[in-house]
Amino acid sequence: MICIVNSGDYGTKITPLGFILCTTQSHHSLWFAQPKNYSEGLQEDQKIRNCIKNYIQKRIDVIQVIIYMGFQKLLIESRPKRIEELQMNVQKELNCVNRKLNITITRITNPYGHPTILAEFIAGQLKNRVSFRKAMKKAIELTEQTDTKGIQVQIAGRLDGKEIARVEWIREGRVPLQTIGAKIDYCSYTVRTIYGVLGIKIWIFPDKK
Repeated sequence: MICIVNSGDYGTKITPLGFILCTTQSHHSLWFAQPKNYSEGLQEDQKIRNCIKNYIQKRIDVIQVIIYMGFQKLLIESRPKRIEELQMNVQKELNCVNRKLNITITRITNPYGHPTILAEFIAGQLKNRVSFRKAMKKAIELTEQTDTKGIQVQIAGRLDGKEIARVEWIREGRVPLQTIGAKIDYCSYTVRTIYGVLGIKIWIFPDKK
């Protein structure tokens, strides 16, 4: 999935899908109609989607949940029955009486090349009162072990307990945020610290060959 980050008032002009159409992503559906029949065709398209969606939801008897983890050994090796316990808790929460729930764990090959995992790492450092600059630099060092062309890390809020909130960021390598054809992995993460809420944003330009 491609995430185009907010740049100025971009969000008020065009949807993210429309911004990257015909470059790295295509339309969800393909059909042709005369201009005077366009609105009618659009309504028919939505009705077909809703009809199929409602029909399937009423007849689904299996729920498949895939959890992507960078360090699945922490969940599996520490307690082998944890997945079964998780499955039972989710099934109880959803009240899945007539439906079966299957939970599987899929390992992420390069965990430190994933922005969400890096954001969670930085959040843990900030909760332990590590300086935000050291946390950002350490995250970039971990990313250097993976195949990435560039990374940008940004933290906003009352950094190091200062009274005035501010934004600090650091970049390593090339991160072309204005290039439509560039596949940028993006993550926005919120962490609560003793000084207040901090916002973490990470952009990664992976070296996808």
